[in-house]
Amino acid sequence: MASEKFTINGDQVVEKVKQLIHEGNIRRVRLIHEGKVLIELPLSIGAPVAVIGIVWMPVLAAIGAAAALLTECTLEVEKIDKK
Repeated sequence: MASEKFTINGDQVVEKVKQLIHEGNIRRVRLIHEGKVLIELPLSIGAPVAVIGIVWMPVLAAIGAAAALLTECTLEVEKIDKK
């Protein structure tokens, strides 16, 4: 599995996670601050994007509220390998 890391401002976390969910090839997203995993979002493989969005909206709202307090954090994204 391939993974990527993005360092972004805390107030950009929710939009970046939404963008990644819409890509559709994401297995897991981790929010990391000062080297510690704050939250890990496992995404259902093959689930429609609309369903994922509905299920994760309350979680994203909570993440957004917490992340807005951070000046900078890292998103680690685990992608599905394409064969």
